[in-house]
Amino acid sequence: MDISIVVPLFNEAESLPKLHEWIAQVMAQNHFSYEIIFVNDGSTDASWQVIKDLQKQSEFVHGICFRRNYGKSAALYCGFKAAQGEVVITMDADLQDSPDEIPELYRMIHEDGFDLVSGWKQKRYDNKLTKNLPSKLFNATARKVTGIQLHDMNCGLKAYRLEVVKNIEVFSEMHRYIPYLAKNAGFTKIGEKVVQHRKREFGVSKFGLNRFVNGYLDLMTLWFLNKFGKQPMHFFGLVGSLMFLIGFVAVVVVAGMKLHALNHGIRAMLLGTNPYFHIAILMMILGCMLFLAGFLGELVIRNSQSRNDYLIRETL
Repeated sequence: MDISIVVPLFNEAESLPKLHEWIAQVMAQNHFSYEIIFVNDGSTDASWQVIKDLQKQSEFVHGICFRRNYGKSAALYCGFKAAQGEVVITMDADLQDSPDEIPELYRMIHEDGFDLVSGWKQKRYDNKLTKNLPSKLFNATARKVTGIQLHDMNCGLKAYRLEVVKNIEVFSEMHRYIPYLAKNAGFTKIGEKVVQHRKREFGVSKFGLNRFVNGYLDLMTLWFLNKFGKQPMHFFGLVGSLMFLIGFVAVVVVAGMKLHALNHGIRAMLLGTNPYFHIAILMMILGCMLFLAGFLGELVIRNSQSRNDYLIRETL
């Protein structure tokens, strides 16, 4: 099989028939053997019924339906697991990604030898203040941290060599950083293609502004785990040793100052009576505890046997 097209979706019943027709037309024109895997992420509208109807009409349509909404990463994980095509294409179901881009994406993987090709929506039709500007800031940070020079790392339209999707694990909300996951797995030939961005025809966006906050937190998590996940003592040991050394020196200095004052008959104010001292210490302790709690929580998730267990109601 040439191509597997994985389409995660949530409440996109109106878009699905047109998307399927468009994909089928492109596949027929280019004589591709293919499959379309619709992953219904707990939609509350008629999306699953539409997918079932499409499956009756076409042998190329497959479907996975979650019992509840797990998020885009879960949908991609299950879609990747089911994919069988030589090249795997991911695209959103809202018709903002054009299926006409598929042949060139396939060529870049098949002929140019890329492991992954990410779309770049150079001209966008989203709100400039709430989406475009935050997206540019987010991608600039991602390029700096990951070292991957992509203009739009979170673009839903991407192409992968099958080997890539079978060797990466997408969980939590890490779908934003699949190129970084691929790079960390050893797939370093990552390319980019300018793709068409279309206005949404039906419904509304399912992503709010909180995705940018979560995106930064997830980016820091991935960077930290990649840097220190296998050798946590390289970080915690160094920071702990420095903190202990600074604390020890501070105690010696304070004790020396107190002894000096007593020897000269000077009444010295106890450092412990200063409220700012207690506030600073409390903030340091809370900061360390929170950071450690977050890191340990990520380690627990990554080593959990059930981190990618999703309840699937029905499979076509």
